[in-house]
Amino acid sequence: MTADTAPGETTKSFEADVARLLHLMVHSVYSDKDVFLRELVSNAADACEKLRFEAIATPELLSAGGEPLITLTIDPSARTLTVEDNGIGMTEGEMVEALGTIARSGTRAFMDRMAEEAKGGESRLIGQFGVGFYSAFMVADRVDVVSRRAGGDTAARWSSDGLGTFTVGAADPAEAPPRGTRVTLHVKEDAGTYLEPHVIEETVRAQSGHVPVPIALKTAPDAEPRRIADGAALWTKPKSEISTDDYADAYRTLAGQFDEPALTLHYRAEGLHEYTVLAFVPGSKPFDLFDPERAGRMKLYVRRVFITDETEILPRWLRFVRGLVDSADLPLNVSREMIQESRVLAAIRKGVTSRVLSEMGKLTESDPDRYAGVWENFGAVLKEGLYEDEDRRAALLGLARFHTTTGGTAWRSIKDVVADMKEGQAAIYYAVGTDAERLKASPQLEGFAARGIEVLLLTDQVDGFWTSMVPEFEGKPLRSVTQGLADLGAVPLREGAEPASAEAVPEVEGFIAYLKETLGEDVADVRASERLTDSAVCLVANDRGMDRQLERLLASAGRLGGAAAKPILEVNPRHDLVARLARLDAGDAALREDAARLLLDEARVADGEAPSDPRAFAARLGRVLARALG
Repeated sequence: MTADTAPGETTKSFEADVARLLHLMVHSVYSDKDVFLRELVSNAADACEKLRFEAIATPELLSAGGEPLITLTIDPSARTLTVEDNGIGMTEGEMVEALGTIARSGTRAFMDRMAEEAKGGESRLIGQFGVGFYSAFMVADRVDVVSRRAGGDTAARWSSDGLGTFTVGAADPAEAPPRGTRVTLHVKEDAGTYLEPHVIEETVRAQSGHVPVPIALKTAPDAEPRRIADGAALWTKPKSEISTDDYADAYRTLAGQFDEPALTLHYRAEGLHEYTVLAFVPGSKPFDLFDPERAGRMKLYVRRVFITDETEILPRWLRFVRGLVDSADLPLNVSREMIQESRVLAAIRKGVTSRVLSEMGKLTESDPDRYAGVWENFGAVLKEGLYEDEDRRAALLGLARFHTTTGGTAWRSIKDVVADMKEGQAAIYYAVGTDAERLKASPQLEGFAARGIEVLLLTDQVDGFWTSMVPEFEGKPLRSVTQGLADLGAVPLREGAEPASAEAVPEVEGFIAYLKETLGEDVADVRASERLTDSAVCLVANDRGMDRQLERLLASAGRLGGAAAKPILEVNPRHDLVARLARLDAGDAALREDAARLLLDEARVADGEAPSDPRAFAARLGRVLARALG
């Protein structure tokens, strides 16, 4: 116990991530500070909803404290703003867990991004992503929390100035709510506007007016409370009574973001199962989009009673969708174990997933530019569905958009690509890599460019995986430009383009045979190429082999499961360098061998790899240069 700690209280340090988060908020300047009130009201509403759920099994929890209510109290003389709810409340142990740690994975990525934006003086991040309870320290130099668990006789108190430690201990039950939690903010001098009733009322109406718990405002501790929000759940209202601003306000609370939704879904499903859906596709990427757990953020309600936000209502490849489902068919006392096995929920999952894809499909036609923004943000996640969900693969391919070798900066659908296929073209071609510009410069694409064949440029990590699971589209096979024979002979060259290859002279044929013999331990084969026009050599995989980019990804992750497959070296028989090397006489054996191995290293470098033996590569290059200059 320290001099500043009351009897019965202990001082603890915040978890490291919390301490860092508080430091970033307190020492950075943000203009969207209103978000703190939305977060505290949202927490209070969740507490009331959790009480409703627990009271289904234990009705006596509602015996004290009245109907669910959130009360905001302003005390200008004490410079305090209080947010009080009569929800489930917390024990002392729950306070430490909830207010001293951050349990959700993805927090570190959020804080790294928050720190980057703070360096530039940006203010979007807090409003865009929400930081829950800790956002209170943007406007308060001390926060006190007093709480009593519903049905409990004891109360607990938590207090902190946000500078690295907090105190926690027992509170006098006479000073605690009958049940629920009271959060008192000691408002900073520069945040005095939050002690003005009209500011609080406007902020609540703008950001939290739709929460399913009534909100009352007291302009002084002894003033009569006045309702400023009716607690009517937005999703239960007719769509005709809901404005675009109402939907945007609901989105910001449900999604924890502060932008505008790109797509809003609000409908009631009737028939075998009845349920209401209110869901949003965000207008920007949530910070936890690539959380390793890939957890969704949809809430499940049963007849307006919050049940859980941990049920997988949508597949993981739609985890960016935020919102809720309110079921009329699930029993109120359903357990989380029963939820996972419920046939009703399985039907809801199927129905909601299909509706989301259907609405996104409609958006591709009604507003292609807006859909392009959705794909820009979430295309890499939707592609996970191409790999994981065979039943919806066709629908997802229809939604997919690609950059291509001939499409410039525009997004192209796979239907667009098929419609523009060249005469004699038998497959849809794609190239997988990490950078579109680098892919365009790949030697493997030269023959395709000479014929004007459009090639998909795939630069997301998931691209190497889903392409292995999608053999065709509308009867046209999907083929990697780095696999197998290019088979381009049936497609005529563009007007003015040089032939990709000509009949090899005997010397070139012999040189290719020499390369195969010399490089036999490092390559699966050496052959003349149809796909090269400007480069001398390139590397490809065989027809049944793995795409080379996918093989590299698996190898880097330690998941290759064996040695990498040997590549095939393709040689451009019309290239001047190849022709000159082919004419070397037998007396130049050492130069021929150096040249053969340098050609293989050149192909590796062009493919984004390093020479297999950098010292040997340097020595060979030095010998060849010495001879050329000698």
